[in-house]
Amino acid sequence: MSGHLALVVSTVLYGLGIVAQTVAARRADERPGAGVGLLARLASDRLYLLGFTGQVGGFLFAFLAREDLPLYLVQAGSSSAVGLATVIGVLLLGWRIQRVEIAVLVVMACGLLLLTGAAAPSTARELPLVPALVVLGVLTLAVLPLARTFRALTPVLAGLAFAVVAVAARNVAGKPLLDLLLHPLTWVMVLGAFVGQACLATALQRGSATSAVASMDATTVVISSAAGLALMGDQITPGREWWVALGVLLVVSGVLVLGSVSARASALVPVGER
Repeated sequence: MSGHLALVVSTVLYGLGIVAQTVAARRADERPGAGVGLLARLASDRLYLLGFTGQVGGFLFAFLAREDLPLYLVQAGSSSAVGLATVIGVLLLGWRIQRVEIAVLVVMACGLLLLTGAAAPSTARELPLVPALVVLGVLTLAVLPLARTFRALTPVLAGLAFAVVAVAARNVAGKPLLDLLLHPLTWVMVLGAFVGQACLATALQRGSATSAVASMDATTVVISSAAGLALMGDQITPGREWWVALGVLLVVSGVLVLGSVSARASALVPVGER
């Protein structure tokens, strides 16, 4: 499967997962506890598990895409799942959408087209194992304590965890199965995914789903894109560097504006529940 096809499938699965997890998280019991505790309660919810399966599928296809495609394209594509989730919610669940949101979706699509046109497929440069393991491991382990202390920053911290996942995945993607299973960064990637998922579940329950996911995705796109270009040798088609800068700006701005608009207007809440 080509990297671009894998990225498309990944985005669709992420979008479906966001919708299912949003509905499940909002109907969860309002009992004390968040993060890991909330995940434990949601583990018995079939709809949440269906959404989680979509997230896992999206992650696996994004992992395949990272073998050939630069992080700035893969993460921007994955972040666009929040826009796709909006479309799915409108068509299937009766969620409301404003004209400005439609405009933002068009802007995000333009950003993705720019990034696709600028992306030069390449194999990532492997990071030095020990420094990468220490830095990525410490960042991951710090997320949950910080999320408990700074609850308003939970979506951003989830984005940081998923940025760790993206960088680690780009480093190990394409390795033979046995080497992949034995590589320490693979397990940092798994830990980062679990931490990010716990923070995301908390963020979905506390506020606007689109706002939370948008903040998370914007953080992931910026951090992972910078890491890919600066440290891992991600390539840009010569003469199209400005395409990447503008494309990332459009996608990140799009997800943030979409989240802000939806938070104010409750656009992602089913009409019957208002």
